[in-house]
Amino acid sequence: MRRLGAGALRLPQGPHRVDVDRDLPVPAPDGVTLLADRYAPVGLDRPPTILVRSPYGRRGPFGLMCGYAFATHGFQTVVQSVRGGFGSGGVFAPLDEREDGLATVAWLKEQPWFGGTFAMHGPSYLGYVQWAVAADAGPELKALSMQVTASQFRDAINLGGGFALESTLTWVDLTTRLRTPLGGLAAGVMSPRRARRAALSGRPLVELDALATGAPVRFFQDLLANGPDTPFWDKRDFSPSVTDVRAPVNMTGGWYDVFLPWQLEDYAALRAAGRDPYLTIGPWWHSEPRLMRDSIRESLRWFRAHLLDDPSELRDLPVRLHITGSGEWRDFPSWPVPGVDERRWHLQPSGALSPDGPPVSEPDAYRYDPTHPTPCISGPSLLGDCAPADQRRLEARRDVLTFTSPPVERGVEVIGPVRAELYVRSDRPHHDVVVRLCDVAPDGVSLNLCEGMRRLTPGVAEPDGDGVRKVVVELWPVGHRFRPGHRMRVQVCSGAYPRVARNSGTGEPLGAETAWPASRQEVFHEPGRPSAIILPVVPAAP
Repeated sequence: MRRLGAGALRLPQGPHRVDVDRDLPVPAPDGVTLLADRYAPVGLDRPPTILVRSPYGRRGPFGLMCGYAFATHGFQTVVQSVRGGFGSGGVFAPLDEREDGLATVAWLKEQPWFGGTFAMHGPSYLGYVQWAVAADAGPELKALSMQVTASQFRDAINLGGGFALESTLTWVDLTTRLRTPLGGLAAGVMSPRRARRAALSGRPLVELDALATGAPVRFFQDLLANGPDTPFWDKRDFSPSVTDVRAPVNMTGGWYDVFLPWQLEDYAALRAAGRDPYLTIGPWWHSEPRLMRDSIRESLRWFRAHLLDDPSELRDLPVRLHITGSGEWRDFPSWPVPGVDERRWHLQPSGALSPDGPPVSEPDAYRYDPTHPTPCISGPSLLGDCAPADQRRLEARRDVLTFTSPPVERGVEVIGPVRAELYVRSDRPHHDVVVRLCDVAPDGVSLNLCEGMRRLTPGVAEPDGDGVRKVVVELWPVGHRFRPGHRMRVQVCSGAYPRVARNSGTGEPLGAETAWPASRQEVFHEPGRPSAIILPVVPAAP
């Protein structure tokens, strides 16, 4: 049955038969017992071990993907349920995984079947728990393979200073229902629907967790009460220890993944510390099934190289990127890729976009009303299809500005970080700036490629004497080819709801807003205030 299930999921299966030991007790430091399953290839004496710690259960699809598939290829795999669910004792404490993780590593090393070396594997939360212990797991840890994850989730939750409402509420609903009888059967499909329905209900932010799940959820309330600079995050942020990790790291991400910018920060930290991590970025989003299948194959190559001393399947260059728009995979020595030039494309009057500096002109203006917030169409989120989608319905709104280039003649390729530098003015000191880069096809279809936002408050990007602020917005990175005849388009607006919680404009605490005044927003494009998007352009071949 396991083999049939793995075949249905199109998982790579090796030659070994697999035995499974269920419900192995693992003692936590506070006396709680955590449960794990061990998948062992038949006929091998103490082969290397792969450790997986999951909040989503240790059986079903996760058991097949993270346990059985690796065991058929000759690795022992231990799949553990983190505390508070699926038989493990205690209460689930989201993102607080260091102590339990280190206790599990210590237990693993004491088992009679442990062969002296191990690795860790997993996507999203299962990757985050790797960062929680990797720096102190000991010399027995020989490899890490992580997908669509980061060493800290703080910045993804507090997106640009805003609150990532849709993804956070989706995850809260998902993890709440997974722990109830039969609750997990359709949670992957229903949780994003319940989260969106709650977010669009018009109810106060502090009530949305109860509206989605049926009862208040402490973690959601903690996030509302604790901003990114509070002590709440001290034991939930493992980015300071990334440079202390000695085990080789393999990273897989997606251009449309919700955690990609912070995954690349971890990559940069490892490079700065003299490490040489592998990095693969595909045309994927967070819950993309192709990503999961391909990442298991990539992890198998990584584990063979570092646990079995067989590097024969490793690629020559450590960075592999899928270039959207061309459909090509390319290999590079590092990220950001070498030989790329930053080019400024300036916002122009009458909705134009050009490398030329802007002329003397009046600013463009729009009215943002938080009681009717500017929505988003697609974009990185936790669950659901986040593939690029036609933006024309959004671009037709009066609270969205667009700036579009002429058709490119020879094609333009952009690979790397993207940012915008905008000169803006608002009649309220609290407001958001959202920037989105799109590819417009000859038939007019406008597909979003990447986006970013910045929440402005008094003291952030201080205004000049005319009340104009220079704002830098970091967008998601991109690897894309604008084909001949296509146009570049930049959207500017003040909302991306319900992906990001709306800004009341009053400065009142998150979840305690009492007023929602509309505001006037202006975007400048003139010689002294040259608003622009800065693109990493690959020089054209001569």
